[in-house]
Amino acid sequence: MRIVSLLPAATDIVAELGLSQQLVGRTHECDWPPREVASVPVVTGADLDQDRLTSREISDAVGGSAHSGSSLYTLDTEALAALRPDVVLTQDLCDVCAVSYEKVSATVRLLDADTRVLSLEPRTLDDVLDCLVTVGELLGVRERAEQRRAELTARLDRVRAAVTGRARPRVVAIEWLDPLWPAGHWVPEQITTAGGEPLLAMPGEHTKPMTWEAVRAARPDVILVLPCGFPPERTLREAELLTELPGWEELPAVHGGRVRVLDGPSYFNRPGPRVVRGAEVLAHVLHGVQAGETVTAAEARPFPCLPGQ
Repeated sequence: MRIVSLLPAATDIVAELGLSQQLVGRTHECDWPPREVASVPVVTGADLDQDRLTSREISDAVGGSAHSGSSLYTLDTEALAALRPDVVLTQDLCDVCAVSYEKVSATVRLLDADTRVLSLEPRTLDDVLDCLVTVGELLGVRERAEQRRAELTARLDRVRAAVTGRARPRVVAIEWLDPLWPAGHWVPEQITTAGGEPLLAMPGEHTKPMTWEAVRAARPDVILVLPCGFPPERTLREAELLTELPGWEELPAVHGGRVRVLDGPSYFNRPGPRVVRGAEVLAHVLHGVQAGETVTAAEARPFPCLPGQ
């Protein structure tokens, strides 16, 4: 089977199912597992250089919204056609985060081939794990997919057991810095699983921008900074977008030194199997417990709480 993945989370799923060798095309942001995907041809690009633009400039460029407007991705239709895919994996959840489903479907209709298009639209943790089985069935490995889902579910159960009976800190998760945006969809469930109380977003919610006043009023015990598509190093370059806000130093999370910058693309932004690792990381951040492989310093970094730090 010749697979093209137009969604980094879908690439993660294909790898989880042990089918990386069947990938013949990917996006420029598919980076996991590094060895397996490095040689897979890229069929997308980005109109914007996110490394050179600020969060506000990126937001303005895509229509002033982190979840609507124009996509950051472009699709090389000629390259896609040349790959002759049997299956194209895409999404219809966010018009910014990947090539739109409409564009993919229109392109595939022009191919002289019998190509299946599967759109993944998970909103909750259960949805994310169910996608494993959906993809596995399409790719002919349903039994393997169900086994992997059971193993990932067991890991989540171990996280819940590790934090049972502990006080639940109040947590704000920030998915975009300017404008401020709370992390929704599966992230509130990751927080709950890891023994926290998520604020400002409900499980499965497709969120909207929030005011700084809403964050101050919530008085979180912990703040998680995990911007969509930004690795921690990129996030830290814009730390002052938070540290210079009025009343920042008055927040309990800042007073207590409980602000963390996390790897959003790896463990929180993408609806793939690594969201389970995200819950394990959060259990360590919120309660200092290890509920899986040891959480490294790179997975949970202190956020500079004062300007200039």
